[in-house]
Amino acid sequence: MIDVVLPCLNEAAALPWVLERIPYGYRPIVVDNGSTDGSPDIAAAYGALVVQEPQRGFGAACHAGLLAATADLVCFMDADASLDPRQLPLVTAPVLAGESDLVLGRRRELGDGGDRAWPVHARLGNAVLAWRLRRGAGIPLHDLGPMRACRREALIGLGLADRRFGYPLEMVLRAAAVGWRVTEVEVDYLPRAGRSKVTGTVRGTLRAISDMRSVLAEHRA
Repeated sequence: MIDVVLPCLNEAAALPWVLERIPYGYRPIVVDNGSTDGSPDIAAAYGALVVQEPQRGFGAACHAGLLAATADLVCFMDADASLDPRQLPLVTAPVLAGESDLVLGRRRELGDGGDRAWPVHARLGNAVLAWRLRRGAGIPLHDLGPMRACRREALIGLGLADRRFGYPLEMVLRAAAVGWRVTEVEVDYLPRAGRSKVTGTVRGTLRAISDMRSVLAEHRA
């Protein structure tokens, strides 16, 4: 069994699509971070393990799911239908084969979704961040993708401290710092259901930038 952590805040519209596509042998762990739209009930109805995390923050939800997981291999992905769970085996395969320690899904947009899947400002910010990781830390990434896989105990051992939007970046930086093999594989990126909590608002975008700057500054120190 492989556990899949799905941080969730008001994703009622997306959860059925996401949970119906979880591959056999993968267990969804939906971490509810204060939803008011019935998301926990929907997740439970589709057979997911539901974890309640009262501390608000993307990182808080991800870490609560990590601690609730019991499988040796754990995955993370957004619960907003922007990523297809049927592609999780693409991300887990290099870890299972012993070829990588942390694998991220490098997002590629399909069709003519335009900016609906990946707004220009978000795509540009992601590209700059990935460039800084390649140039400054020698981490061979082109996308700080939200679909990822690694060994659970090893990840817990990294001692991730951020509980907001800096959590995914901290995971990569700490992993690379201790010698993990960090790689990426291509996965499809689709228009999400509803408005993004990060790129969908100016406030969310600025908060994410601030959190990631803090993580980068701490890493440089």
